[in-house]
Amino acid sequence: MSIFSSGEEMSLFRRFVPLHMKLHSSSHSYSARSSMDNYFLRKRRKWPLSPYKTKWQEETLTHQFAMKKLVESTANRSPKTLLLSILIDSFSTYECDPTPNAYYFILKTATKNPSEWDEIPLILDHIGRVEKFETPEYMFTYLIKFYGDSNMTHLAYEMFFTMPAFRCNPSVKSLNCLIWVLCKNNYDLRIVLQVLVKSQLLNIWVEESTFKILIRALCRIGKANYAVDFLKLMVDSGFNLDANICSLILSTMPEVKDCDGVDIWGVLEEMRKLGYSPKRVDLCNVIRFYVKNGKGMDALEVLNKMKMSGMVPDVVCYNLVLNGLIFEGEYSNADELFDELLVLGLNPDIVTYNVYINGLCKQVKMVEALRMLGCMEDLGCKPETNTYHTILDGLCRCGMLSSAKEVFWQMKSKGLQLSSQMYGIVINCMIRNGEVDEAYNLLHEMVGMRFVPQSITFDGLIGLLCKKGSFSEVMELLNIMVTKNVVPGIRSWEAFVQALSSAKEERNVEVEVASGTKGTK
Repeated sequence: MSIFSSGEEMSLFRRFVPLHMKLHSSSHSYSARSSMDNYFLRKRRKWPLSPYKTKWQEETLTHQFAMKKLVESTANRSPKTLLLSILIDSFSTYECDPTPNAYYFILKTATKNPSEWDEIPLILDHIGRVEKFETPEYMFTYLIKFYGDSNMTHLAYEMFFTMPAFRCNPSVKSLNCLIWVLCKNNYDLRIVLQVLVKSQLLNIWVEESTFKILIRALCRIGKANYAVDFLKLMVDSGFNLDANICSLILSTMPEVKDCDGVDIWGVLEEMRKLGYSPKRVDLCNVIRFYVKNGKGMDALEVLNKMKMSGMVPDVVCYNLVLNGLIFEGEYSNADELFDELLVLGLNPDIVTYNVYINGLCKQVKMVEALRMLGCMEDLGCKPETNTYHTILDGLCRCGMLSSAKEVFWQMKSKGLQLSSQMYGIVINCMIRNGEVDEAYNLLHEMVGMRFVPQSITFDGLIGLLCKKGSFSEVMELLNIMVTKNVVPGIRSWEAFVQALSSAKEERNVEVEVASGTKGTK
């Protein structure tokens, strides 16, 4: 099940919020006070004593011997022997009652072996019917987590709400464990909210840690806008605003799939109203959100606001905005931003150069792109494979084959890693320019590097070779295609058949001419 199965979850959440606040205010008088008063009382309140025993008796020497016998008997047990029987026999030997830690031990032992999972209900039933001690909460927290990790979340849900039957009052610790399990297994949000409401009826009040678990779960599944609502509820309930949670929400916003109607700047303003002061990394995430959604000018506006507030953007911020502007086609603004980056004394990194060179290639400014490539090396920033790939693609699209070959040979001389795409770009450009022999040789080199050319590359080269009458080379290329599992395209077969027909006609003409000459003699 998905934690958000339909659009009605948000309305359910809206109904839960006032219910939470109503229960909070009616059950505790301190809810009407200021947030600081709420925080003071919540951290210092004294709960009534448990109706069960408030302290376990210290284990005697006999208990220690019984526990030692239990451990040894468990390790040497036969497959058909029940763990509960071993526990009872071990403690009856020393005429003492089993302790909570003894039951915890056999429960942990049962969880480690799937064949003994069926014994867990038997052990719990014995604790509920026979024993009189107050069962420690950590025992149930362990079982809730175990059921969640074993994909038995429904049993974890039941375990939490049956804790009072075992003389154990659940607290926010076990609640948080259950919420974490539900969110981890992507349970329906309605189930999570149902747990929250029922927990309040059990006098378990949502703590700051519970909100953090919910918010992190919502961020993990890309529901950052819902996480903001929980953040507001968290502050309204008297908890302190957590800066890490705010940063987490903002860092998750760029990963939101359905961004229609999402106002990330409005989210940031809401956080400011709650008392959060955003850092540079937060505004960088806002910029990333705009760039990812194709809003380069909005990203530029955020960058300008950063500078106006006295915050100094780093090269990562400039790279993001530069990429967004080039994607939108705002090349003049991109040039100004690149110049500004240099004037401020920031050192462009490889990402900066790659993005800017990509913009130059999109504008068909290949001379400037080549000049920028040379500047990179002079400034100590070595071009990488992506840089050369962008340059080669731009040169070949413009038909500048000689420059493309020069860059290609330059890469080879420097020992840079050549990719299949790079070979394909240069070979296809050679084919378009009619340089059959060079394309044929480079394709053989590409195959020797264990790269597989695309079918369209074979088609283009076979067509030119057929026109040239180089049928032996064509047959060789067809054999290569068979060994590389490349299916020849229609163009290859058409060119091959047409070339064979033309060759046959030429031979027929030669035969007729030869026959006529012989008859005349």
